[in-house]
Amino acid sequence: MKTKHIFTTVLMLAGLITMAQNSSKTLSVMIENQSRYNFTETIDKLSQTIVDKGWKITIVHDLKETMKKNGKDVLPVKVLELCNPGLAFQILSKDELRDVSPMLPCRISIYEKSDGITYIARMNAPAFAGMLEEDAAKTIILAFNEAEEFVKAVAK
Repeated sequence: MKTKHIFTTVLMLAGLITMAQNSSKTLSVMIENQSRYNFTETIDKLSQTIVDKGWKITIVHDLKETMKKNGKDVLPVKVLELCNPGLAFQILSKDELRDVSPMLPCRISIYEKSDGITYIARMNAPAFAGMLEEDAAKTIILAFNEAEEFVKAVAK
């Protein structure tokens, strides 16, 4: 039992360190980075990296298109929903962890701001991990750390 607590603590610290290295908003709920590429290239390179690492892109939400259908015009925004079936199974297969399912799948948003620069944003999952059951926290942090590797492929 003591080993589980130490392992969870190490995972949480690793996630927080990763988050701190990738964001100037170290205690923010969201993490944002600039992309090295334009909007389309960012989506293409990020999507390829995700698939190459064995994750699945389950849905791509085109929020610009959605807003356009509702008579609103916004700059480009796409949200990629990602899934690692093995990690998701660790949560979804246990009744006591299913309340964490709103955090699944992982989401990464790619958008352009009025400065013409493309950005990548995602939820700061380690910031929430301490509020979750131990096994759920470990899984969420593992998923976060893997997804951070995808972002590194396109972030400045």
